[in-house]
Amino acid sequence: MSKHLVIQLARFGDIVQTKRLILSLQAQGEVHLCVDRSLQELACLVYPGLVVHGLPAHGCTGDEVFSSGHTVLEALRAERFDTVYALNHAGLCRAVAALFDPAVVRGYRVDSGQVLRSNWVRLAFRWMADRGAAPLNLVDFWAALAPAMIPGDQVNPPARPGGAGLGVVLSGRNPRRSLPPDYLAPVVHAVFERLGASRMVLLGASADRPAARRLLTALPSSLASAAVDLTGRTDWAGLADALTGLDALLSPDTGTAHLAAHLGVPVEGLFCSSAWAWETGPYGTGHRIWQTVAHCAPCVESSPCSRGAACRKAFTSPAFLARFQGRGSGAASRPLDGLIPLASGFDLLGQIWTPREGTDPFARRRAVLRGQLAEYLGLGIAGADSDAVNLLYREADWMLPQALP
Repeated sequence: MSKHLVIQLARFGDIVQTKRLILSLQAQGEVHLCVDRSLQELACLVYPGLVVHGLPAHGCTGDEVFSSGHTVLEALRAERFDTVYALNHAGLCRAVAALFDPAVVRGYRVDSGQVLRSNWVRLAFRWMADRGAAPLNLVDFWAALAPAMIPGDQVNPPARPGGAGLGVVLSGRNPRRSLPPDYLAPVVHAVFERLGASRMVLLGASADRPAARRLLTALPSSLASAAVDLTGRTDWAGLADALTGLDALLSPDTGTAHLAAHLGVPVEGLFCSSAWAWETGPYGTGHRIWQTVAHCAPCVESSPCSRGAACRKAFTSPAFLARFQGRGSGAASRPLDGLIPLASGFDLLGQIWTPREGTDPFARRRAVLRGQLAEYLGLGIAGADSDAVNLLYREADWMLPQALP
């Protein structure tokens, strides 16, 4: 039986979004997963059949990594892995990958002291220069490093309401991706009424407790009394329990939304600023995203916003709230300004998002890129389009020996 190692040292959502790669490798043999030690419990919860190794990766010094992680690193080096998947462009990930023969490493590898990228990763850096036309969900990008991918629609269960009420995630890791409580309250009210729910669960970290109090103050007392505030009060197992069986989860682009999709909970995504459905939307069928499409979207969250995150105001319009609540007349007939509703689905390559109204300004270019990538992966034949060729390929690609896939 073959044996594979996946090095995923990024954060919560990335652990869950590695699922298609991990399931594809499990179809071939034994899989080990190396994660930050704070996420080891989560990884065991999501992937009960894996051997999970926890390294100190976040919030620690290099000396702490070596002293605390030495035993883990020695145990990994003693294993005989047929392939190693180094998924992160980070120093520690490359250091772990350097323990192994470069010939078996996919993703980011170190050879004779030089950091190299697999061909697939090199292509991704090229198409990421045009993020608006992002052709692949991150789940599918990582999965394509495997020799053979399982079908995308076999990764997560179809999302269906479970009768346990509404879940609300207060914020994401970056404040620009989240709605302030006074913006969020009318949205929560609208979806709660549409679902006919009798229960609401507030989810988030301890730092979200003030936002939870502000949200409850802004809601009608009858709705606030139906809320259970779990912000900062759940471990990983408790979070999974809180999500299980919900009718819907209202969330920005968060790890909690990805965990909900893993559990088959319908996600109502509110995506603004740098959050981009085509890159990191919840994986599976039965999800919906309201995507801001301002001329500056998607932005880079590490750069200051000169507009004060004005894209979030699109979620306050009467037309949006009417559609969100499911009303069929009045404000619901007005055109949406700066938003498009997207429904999740699949094609042979993986996750797709289809506008239910409005226009995706990047649709044609994205379709062309997906055709090129499907052809690259042996899943179809792309039509001729010089723009896509110029974006994905360089003259040296035809001239030099190819690196690992």
